[in-house]
Amino acid sequence: MTPARKKRIFLIVLMVAGVSIATGFALKAFNENLMFFFSVTDTVKGKAPATKDFRLGGMVVNGSVKRDAGSLAVSFQLTDNAEVISVYYDGILPDLFREGQGIISKGKLRSDGVFVADEVLAKHDENYMPPEVADSMKVKK
Repeated sequence: MTPARKKRIFLIVLMVAGVSIATGFALKAFNENLMFFFSVTDTVKGKAPATKDFRLGGMVVNGSVKRDAGSLAVSFQLTDNAEVISVYYDGILPDLFREGQGIISKGKLRSDGVFVADEVLAKHDENYMPPEVADSMKVKK
């Protein structure tokens, strides 16, 4: 084998290894940032992951919003007209957040069954409901 051919084979092997490593890192990052949506019923029945973040959607139950005095912490309940789950959030809620509206929250489920939200997203006008929430509400009716 000539030195030029050895050098060419070495470069090809190096490029294949580099592309393989880059693909591995991309897939790992994608897998770590992948977040699934679960309805309230699915979460209550234990279908949601216990150790990973996921999105939970539903309607805020009327009369369930309770704010802690002197802090940003708030707790409320979500429903999909079949089940109810408690949600705890410590942060600034969106301006459009209110009882009786559809929301999606991102977070984890605690061992006591309370969903601890890192982020709460509210609808942006009177006619909009997140598609995932609308679909889960249709199934439950």
